[in-house]
Amino acid sequence: MDDRHLTSTVIVWALCAGWIGCGGATRPPRVPDAPPSREQMAQFWIDPASRPRDTFWGVGGEKLAPPPDAHYKLTAKDELGFSVSYDVAGPDDVEWSAKIGPEAQTETLLSRLLWGLGYHQPPLYYLPSWNLIEENGEVKKISEARFRPKLDHLDRKDEFWHWADNPFIGTRPFNGLFVILLMFNSTDLKDDNNSIYELKEPWAGMPDVRRWFVVRDLGAALGETGKLYPRRNWIDGFEREGFITGVKGNRIEFAYTGRHRELLRMVTPEDLRWAATRLQRLTDAQWKDAFRAANYSEEIRDRYLTKIRQKIDEALAASQRARDTDGV
Repeated sequence: MDDRHLTSTVIVWALCAGWIGCGGATRPPRVPDAPPSREQMAQFWIDPASRPRDTFWGVGGEKLAPPPDAHYKLTAKDELGFSVSYDVAGPDDVEWSAKIGPEAQTETLLSRLLWGLGYHQPPLYYLPSWNLIEENGEVKKISEARFRPKLDHLDRKDEFWHWADNPFIGTRPFNGLFVILLMFNSTDLKDDNNSIYELKEPWAGMPDVRRWFVVRDLGAALGETGKLYPRRNWIDGFEREGFITGVKGNRIEFAYTGRHRELLRMVTPEDLRWAATRLQRLTDAQWKDAFRAANYSEEIRDRYLTKIRQKIDEALAASQRARDTDGV
């Protein structure tokens, strides 16, 4: 094979990988004929303004947290994705999904922050290390992991919801969620990462909502953006990458290079403002608790917060520029 043929092959492979990684050709968002009812909207987002949420323990609270010193028995192992995941059984035969690697921290952090902002999230927790009982009966110390319990009353359906086709497209919480994920450089926004949960009973302290539309598997974040395995949980890359590159009329241009870029066309200056002001409502304690729940050092936490707050200011400034231009 000569160099020219080899180069062509590599280019074709890269293009195909990018196309497959996006789930094939993208489609334009389908805006629903009518906005969701208040009851429907509560399946996606609930305004937490009246009761600030606990971003250290999250939706499950301390009572559902995995015992850190327990021994967890291996039932299955999945090595197909970016991160290795274990299915394990812990004390009282509670079953868990445990994901190891750098995504353990980012998934925990983003889940806590989205929960704090009013978006539904399943319970999950971070353990710096844990004990695995292997199939041969030996106990092995495993590195950091995100632990998610499998609960009888929180039933994850086999179906998933689509970014470009769902009841919430065009609403401020949906467009605002996309902006928030852009701020965190969440880059793996695949449809099959989105989950639908059926609740057999109301969740304690929340309205009687029996279905949740959830953005799940949020580990590919807080680093670079891109489609072919960008580096995640990488503060240097996060600090270097841009956010907003321009404002043209009512259209915002982003530096984002991850999945579902077609949705960027829907983001308006008011969506930017909504997302930024929601993030500003999180207290210093909530921000720190979310990072503490994911075991970030104070130094790395502060660097992330500095960049995130710069993006919040950038979003507010861009939305104001668009307002001023529109007024002219």
